[in-house]
Amino acid sequence: MRLLTYNVRSLRDDKVAVAAVIRACDADVVCIQEAPRFLRWRSKCAALARAAGLFVVTGGRTAGAMLLLARVGVDVDASYDVLLQKTPRLHQRGLAVGVLRVKGERYAVASMHLSLDDTERTRQIDEVTAHMERLADGAPIVVAGDVNETPDRPRWKALGTRFVDAFAVAPFGDGNTYSASTPYKRIDGIFVDPGVTVVSCGVPDVPGVAQASDHCPVIADLRLGS
Repeated sequence: MRLLTYNVRSLRDDKVAVAAVIRACDADVVCIQEAPRFLRWRSKCAALARAAGLFVVTGGRTAGAMLLLARVGVDVDASYDVLLQKTPRLHQRGLAVGVLRVKGERYAVASMHLSLDDTERTRQIDEVTAHMERLADGAPIVVAGDVNETPDRPRWKALGTRFVDAFAVAPFGDGNTYSASTPYKRIDGIFVDPGVTVVSCGVPDVPGVAQASDHCPVIADLRLGS
């Protein structure tokens, strides 16, 4: 499975470039953060999917602005929109979850975007893990998105204890994802169950990334078993 994760900043920069970047990455499954969530959010999410040559699995406002897209040919066994516990005066966060069959392999995939607040982000690690273990239906878990901290920080390390940081296993490039115009730190990642083999993971070198959003996307090629 080729999986892409991408914070698109609510399509406030260049939505045509966002779709072009996604198309160029040629992924089977795409985890979007900061999807449209206000006026006409459903039609805007659908339009992004069409422009990228994909379909909407689930997500949008009902998943805290997480969105899950897939190419035609990916089968959806189940899909869920999950809202995480909200701290007053902070943004609503969530998960867009799909139990998917990709090229004969079955995965439980979630798009996530953790809080900017350290305390809330700490709590969300346990929430994300618990929701995914409940919803995965026996499929190996893949969670991907904007962690809002770097790999040397406690919440990233906690994710890396339960899951495998895909970039740490089979990296290409430096992995820096923010900011897109001058990437200097890695705050976006892909995390997989130990039974998932990471073939490669990194920031794709495709045109338009600097214009499309304030984050770079991350792409990983994954397969089951060794």
